[in-house]
Amino acid sequence: MAISDVKEYAHLTPEDVEAIGAELDTIRREIESSRGESDARYIRKVIRLQRALEISGRGALFFSLFPPAWIAGTALLGTAKIIENMEIGHNVMHGQWDWMNDPEIHSTSWEWDNAGPSEHWKITHNFLHHKYTNVLGMDDDIGYGLLRVTRDQRWSPFYLGQPVYNLLLQSFFEYGVAIQHLELGKVAKKKWAKDSPEWKQFEADRTVVLKKIGKQAGKDYLLFPLLTGPAFVGTLTANLAANVMRNVWTNAIIFCGHFPDGAEKFTKHDVLNETQGEWYLRQMLGSANISGGKLLHFMSGNLSHQIEHHLFPDLPSNRLADIAVRVRAMCDKYDLPYTTGSLPVQYFKSWRTIMKLSLPNKYLRRGTDDAPETKSEKVFGGVAGVDPSTGRRTGLRTALAQGRKRLARREPAMAG
Repeated sequence: MAISDVKEYAHLTPEDVEAIGAELDTIRREIESSRGESDARYIRKVIRLQRALEISGRGALFFSLFPPAWIAGTALLGTAKIIENMEIGHNVMHGQWDWMNDPEIHSTSWEWDNAGPSEHWKITHNFLHHKYTNVLGMDDDIGYGLLRVTRDQRWSPFYLGQPVYNLLLQSFFEYGVAIQHLELGKVAKKKWAKDSPEWKQFEADRTVVLKKIGKQAGKDYLLFPLLTGPAFVGTLTANLAANVMRNVWTNAIIFCGHFPDGAEKFTKHDVLNETQGEWYLRQMLGSANISGGKLLHFMSGNLSHQIEHHLFPDLPSNRLADIAVRVRAMCDKYDLPYTTGSLPVQYFKSWRTIMKLSLPNKYLRRGTDDAPETKSEKVFGGVAGVDPSTGRRTGLRTALAQGRKRLARREPAMAG
């Protein structure tokens, strides 16, 4: 099963966990106290860049009857949409720039270029997902109510189609985000009376979603194409392509941060009376990073530093790279895993999990306690020790490495 005792799984004592919490609290205070004009310049420069790319792309699409202009316009517009979605919208709505007291760059006023209403996203993402990261039954981002991504989720024949579901989810990801807050599956099961408060709230939320979807569709698929006159069809298809480009990229980055091997899942028991230190530890164990250069970090909205983002979701994204150096050093100190890998590797692992878990558990080699995508403290328990030959602390990372060696001796290298 998923992890139910994060301290035992991590091979840490309560004192260790609280010490980790104190170290991370110190990092937060230092970053908060050092925020200033250079950070403000960064986000304003990003916004100017994004707007310049969008204007250039939409300008090129006036000539989209010509293939080179269509390609250039689509690429520019798609890039602008990615930057607005990832490095601006996502991060502004997390409150990362609220300290500037700029009403135009504030979590309470920003409405992103996305079919999902920002007011709903801030509930499903900022509050539920980040508070209950990877907690089964509490975090709807575990499979988005559509995909089976851990063996703890009971299998049903519906999951046989999840490779297809994920292809569709990738292409139309903004609409998946838009309807997530509505919890359509739960609404269908509860069958509320039409005059109940719950149904009335659902209808109000549905109205907000439909209005936002209509606004986005009208802008991209009617208004802007009409403005380009004879190039209507070219502009329409370019806008569709740019949105799909943004949706697929966003989906890939998010899945690489949450579903590759090493991004653990947890049970509700694990969050009972959870301390700040335990919450920090759960974020570290439940997230995965993407290694790469500055361009990858920027285009991912710095969600390539997913571990650090989950630790400090409201700290400026441009600071996460520096924070990552300190978090990684702390993982070395406590012999904790620091899950990271290249974009192709992390994306492959996410897809591998989705493909495998479309099948019932009886067809899978590993059990629910030692599968690559989900482990548990039942695999091994205890606290950290000391390697007598080196004098170094040995904990979870060492235990995981030893476990992989044991499995390699018993199974073919690619089993799992």
